[in-house]
Amino acid sequence: MQHTLMQLPYAQTALEPHISAETVSYHYGKHHAGYVNKLNGLITGTQYADKTLVDTVKHADGAIFNNAAQVFNHDFYWNCLSPNPSTPSSELSSLIQRDFGSMQAFKEKMLTTAAGFFGSGWVWLVITKDKKLAIESTSNADTPIRHNLTPLLTCDVWEHAYYIDYRNGRPDYLENWWNLVNWEYVSHNLPK
Repeated sequence: MQHTLMQLPYAQTALEPHISAETVSYHYGKHHAGYVNKLNGLITGTQYADKTLVDTVKHADGAIFNNAAQVFNHDFYWNCLSPNPSTPSSELSSLIQRDFGSMQAFKEKMLTTAAGFFGSGWVWLVITKDKKLAIESTSNADTPIRHNLTPLLTCDVWEHAYYIDYRNGRPDYLENWWNLVNWEYVSHNLPK
């Protein structure tokens, strides 16, 4: 099974002024596409050649895992963004209120965690097996599905996600990223 680069659900210019078309072009067109191409080369002739992306992420190691997880993480990241303002579902809003106290408290914790994350990786809103919301950080290509957590939202804190637009100003990127969160997608990710 050859994996394909996802089609962005919006034009590469659609996230401006928060994320530039140039950043999207490099991040999606070079980094994300590179992970897809590398993964396809790595799985040829292996037990992962006919596995789904999620199965590969859950079971592979080394370079196959790293590239598969980065494809999964980036697919998830792009779907978490939208140029169209949205709001969380009533169910998600209730869970945020219950587990963080307020949307503002959740935002502050999410962005503080992402700003303080050392190195390259991802910050996630997840739901645990006991139906609690939590903020998790994963280094490099690691991903919540590897740890039996359900991802709802992710923020990419690798420098390639923001360096063209914000240089080393990760907090500025995060504030602008927050303006693009696709709450419909995040809400849809809640387990049924």
